[in-house]
Amino acid sequence: MSEIWLVLAVASAFFAIVLIGLAVESGSSEKKRAIRLLESQVSGSTESVNLRDQELQKNFGQRVLIPVVGTAGRVARRVTPLDTRDRVAKKLLLAGGPAGWDAERVLAFKVIGAVCGVFGGFVLSTVLQPAPFISIVAIALLAFVGFVLPDSVLNRRVEERQKEILKTLSDTLDLLTISVEAGLSLNAAIAQVVQNVPGVLSAEFARMLQEIQLGVPRSEAFRHLADRTDVDELNGFALAMIQADVFGVSIASVLRTQAQQLRIKRRQAAEAKAQQTPVKIVFPLVLCILPALFVVIVGPGAIQIVTQLFKQ
Repeated sequence: MSEIWLVLAVASAFFAIVLIGLAVESGSSEKKRAIRLLESQVSGSTESVNLRDQELQKNFGQRVLIPVVGTAGRVARRVTPLDTRDRVAKKLLLAGGPAGWDAERVLAFKVIGAVCGVFGGFVLSTVLQPAPFISIVAIALLAFVGFVLPDSVLNRRVEERQKEILKTLSDTLDLLTISVEAGLSLNAAIAQVVQNVPGVLSAEFARMLQEIQLGVPRSEAFRHLADRTDVDELNGFALAMIQADVFGVSIASVLRTQAQQLRIKRRQAAEAKAQQTPVKIVFPLVLCILPALFVVIVGPGAIQIVTQLFKQ
């Protein structure tokens, strides 16, 4: 009986992994389908599109399992608070909008993870047969882990993206300052940054430059940049550029000041990490290094003392 439950647990975990993979794949397939439809409309093709044949050409996962994920997303949207979807959408924006991810899909993963956690906890309780209280705690803990796992993955992507932006911000501001002081306009300097500095921040500047070229005011474009990144240093830079654009302050002087302040902040952050080093070294020193030193220093003397005691 326990082997059957173990097989069911493995099958449920595999099913959850397949659902997640198919959900991510569906995002790219939907984008490709939209691109094909647009290309057919632009090229002026008059061929009739048979939707039934297109649906039958899809595999089993795209026709059956992906709608299950969509249904779970709609259920999650109904049972969760109203502002939950907005918070998830904000996190997705800060994460750079990963391909195949949207708020409803993340909520669906949360529901699927909670259900798989409950089922896995029930299977483990049946196999191991612990006390009833421990079984209830294990089921609740696994359900909670499955529910918060998508949020933790999303938060990790947001943190990594913000760290990468902060890492390249200083060099980007230096290049902007040099370009503007050399006689280029701000838009041309941003184009130079996009061309010469690869990375996440360069992609965000490219998006901001596209917004400006489409007619969005520069102040609004900088405000959108700050909303998409949520990095304190970049928020301060965007605010300074908005004020310079509104009050007519020299862009070169603002950029030079921002670059100097950012270098000061980087030096202060490095000094703060250096001051934290002795505190972090205490536990490895006490647990790993000092016992070895005691063995090397006190060991020979202790051996001689024991030898003399036994001789007497």
